[in-house]
Amino acid sequence: KTLKDENEALKKNLQTLKDENEALKKNLTGDTCPKCEEDWELHGGKCYYFSTRDSSWYQSRDDCRRGGGDLVKIDSREEQSFLELRVRQKMNKDDDSFWIGLTDSKEEGKWLWVDDSPLNTSLAFWSGTQPNNYPYVPEGEDCVMMEMKRGADDLKCWHDV
Repeated sequence: KTLKDENEALKKNLQTLKDENEALKKNLTGDTCPKCEEDWELHGGKCYYFSTRDSSWYQSRDDCRRGGGDLVKIDSREEQSFLELRVRQKMNKDDDSFWIGLTDSKEEGKWLWVDDSPLNTSLAFWSGTQPNNYPYVPEGEDCVMMEMKRGADDLKCWHDV
């Protein structure tokens, strides 16, 4: 074979590979993208389910785990912003609220997410004087919910309950 023949064969092989690559690109169906179950919402690569069922933090967490998830761990200001908006949209009454995966049930004042990671205080969105561990409740307040139908001041809508 001459160099010219070899060069032509390589060009042909390269074109075949380019054609195959284009065909593969066209065949991509998006299955590589994250998908969520029906009635769940995809945002930032995570799936969210907003339950309007009236239940305790522990019941809500059990429901989430049975569905293969857990109560939400908020990892960014952007995620808090998304959740704060969606929670407000889901609320029917001013006193509606949604549980998040934050608790100090293991040690009072030491806030941990459901994966046992500590709360990053720069990503804490406590409303007003929260957390206040309401003194008139003998067992204290160990769980956190998002509330504020009218909107939050700088995304601060967490309450310990």
